[in-house]
Amino acid sequence: MNTEKEIKRITTKALSLLKKKGIKITALTAYDFITAKLIDEAGIDIILVGDSLSNVFQGNETTLPVTMDEMIYHTKAVAKAVDRAMVVVDLPFMSYQLSVDEGFRNAGRIMKETSAGGVKLEGGERVAETVRKITQAGIPVMGHIGLTPQSIHQFGSYRERGRNKEEAEEILNDSKIMEEAGAFAIVLEKIPASLAKKISESLTIPAIGIGAGMHCDGQILVTPDMLGLNLEFHPRFVRHYAKLAEKINSAVKKYVEDVKNKHFPDESESY
Repeated sequence: MNTEKEIKRITTKALSLLKKKGIKITALTAYDFITAKLIDEAGIDIILVGDSLSNVFQGNETTLPVTMDEMIYHTKAVAKAVDRAMVVVDLPFMSYQLSVDEGFRNAGRIMKETSAGGVKLEGGERVAETVRKITQAGIPVMGHIGLTPQSIHQFGSYRERGRNKEEAEEILNDSKIMEEAGAFAIVLEKIPASLAKKISESLTIPAIGIGAGMHCDGQILVTPDMLGLNLEFHPRFVRHYAKLAEKINSAVKKYVEDVKNKHFPDESESY
């Protein structure tokens, strides 16, 4: 029995089944129709419309500037392309930190105005009540703990989290709180592999890692990073599966050359 082939559409139930079967979950980001279509057709399980679009799409230094309206705009484009993957959307900075009700309203807005399958928010114990209220309304929530980019100014750097005993225990406790609050999965970002292993084994919900080692139930990367489009970002946890920046640069140079030399368009490319 091939469990993955039997799953026609990825849902929270399907993700739970993949964890129980020991089948790794795959996740990537997308912010546009074409990218979403390509990675969905390639068999990705989760497509995250991440607030990382602030960095890789808008050119900002942090994820903080991106707005709710912008997240919804990009999600609408992504969702139109997807047939199989579960589309999850980041609740952006200050869309849920103000109050539980504010987070609840914004999660509902994303679900109502897009075809997303769920939302993601950062934090553990401090956002537990928000997660609980959102999930009780029937909206799937993915948690995110460890290094949480929306708190970068509080952390002061993008260094690994959970390196000391106190911080590791806090992250482990946060993971359990998120599960108890109703989260269907949790992202573990930039924590020691040994801690991620302990968390993955202690939870009944999937733990999806980014810079958290090989023992998580799944992995997520930012698509432009793994495709080699972002040449200025070289963290240890990113593997380049292609070097598209080089290919695009070469293709554009060839196009410029052909146009300048009157080699494009030729008769076959004209009407």
